Amino acid sequence: MRGRAYNSSMPVSPKTYQPQPAILELGPEFFDAVEPAHFPEGKLRFFNETWAKCVGLESLTAEERKNHFWKFAPLPGNLEKPLALRYHGHQFRHYNPDLGDGRGFLFAQLKDDRGRLLDLGTKGSGQTPYSRRGDGRLTLKGAVREVLATETLEALGVNTSKTFAVFETGENLERNDEPSPTRSAVLTRLNHSHIRFGTFQRLMTLKKNEEIPKLVSYCLRHYLPEADASTPETIRFLSAVTVRAARLAAQWIVSGFVHGVLNTDNMNITGESFDYGPYRFLPQYDPSFTAAYFDQSGLYAYGRQPETVLWNLERLADTLLPFAEREELISALELFAPAFNKQAVAQMSEQLGLAPSEDESLLLAVFEFLAASQIEYPQFFFDWYGGNLSRERAKKSPAAEKYQGSEFEAFLKAIENREPNENAKKQIGSAYFAQTKPCSMLIDEIEWIWSAIAVEDDWSRFENKLKEIKEMKAAYGRN
Repeated sequence: MRGRAYNSSMPVSPKTYQPQPAILELGPEFFDAVEPAHFPEGKLRFFNETWAKCVGLESLTAEERKNHFWKFAPLPGNLEKPLALRYHGHQFRHYNPDLGDGRGFLFAQLKDDRGRLLDLGTKGSGQTPYSRRGDGRLTLKGAVREVLATETLEALGVNTSKTFAVFETGENLERNDEPSPTRSAVLTRLNHSHIRFGTFQRLMTLKKNEEIPKLVSYCLRHYLPEADASTPETIRFLSAVTVRAARLAAQWIVSGFVHGVLNTDNMNITGESFDYGPYRFLPQYDPSFTAAYFDQSGLYAYGRQPETVLWNLERLADTLLPFAEREELISALELFAPAFNKQAVAQMSEQLGLAPSEDESLLLAVFEFLAASQIEYPQFFFDWYGGNLSRERAKKSPAAEKYQGSEFEAFLKAIENREPNENAKKQIGSAYFAQTKPCSMLIDEIEWIWSAIAVEDDWSRFENKLKEIKEMKAAYGRN
């Protein structure tokens, strides 16, 4: 149980802990103060030491971690009460006004060591005014899956939320889509903003247009420093969000990631991937591959993600029509294609450990080879990291027999004159690249990791996978 009130004047790192509850600038139209759930148990299952250091919370003791990320006692100088944020959204392109934070809340806002304003939000922290008939809880399996998603995506260079803490909570939950009763957890995630496209849609639907410019200004002030100050705020805002969203879509495509539920309430204005439900990583290249079993039409298939992100951006632009000319908004949206292409080219070079280039031929050659060969998606990028440096290494790969045919020859031609980047030069002889198989995160691996936890409470597979991901991250120079 929650026990005595916790003293929120506990010591934190005075040099880097910078509380800034900026959300209060927006006023009560945007959120509801809520109470966290009371959980019977609090077993720490994951804590992000790396990002705790980035936000000045690395010195928390075990008891302090529990008080702040299980009981949700306020952090010093931060929000006095958690806030459930209000939003609507299109879900599978059907508008739903009955949304909002139904099993989570904004717990705190603080700056990181780069001066960025970040949010600490929750998942599974109890019921709110927007829970409808839900219990406001999160399954432990859902928390484990989210840790694996965020850690892997970060290692692959995708702009993602960070799982900050996971506590198992000792409750048994009933779910229709997995064996029940099942174990429960509460998760805290670190996000670069929880302002969603659906936040704007709610204001438009409720005819609260006077609040939209306020929200635009807030986003520009705190989250979009690159926005062109010479243009009107509305266009400046949409242009910056469009470019960021396009870059994220390109990162998903090159990394072989399928989000699964790209509703407008699952997209934020900072171009950061978050909220991992039925996600998947590609086993082989397949544009029609879907992550969610309930996505019968393939609306959110891997290859349709860029199209979906742009459609969602168009819905965001709809909310801005009272404040800008349609032609100006269309011009802002037209930034999507060039930003996507530029990021995809850059991401492909980085994923293959090659020096930057604006030449799109490599991008096309890789996807044509992946489509023709049906090689395991992560294996290809592992085998050819460093480009020409890895020709001999690739010959010893378990997938070596796949490296033939006209599409493969086109790939070799595309890398013929490409130099490896500095990280590849340093890492190609490392222990990670001396292996024959890469670290991957396919669905069978996730289920294998979870089965040990579910049946025997054995966390060793989970912990070993996190070590593998950390090694991959270091090998790609992303520490």
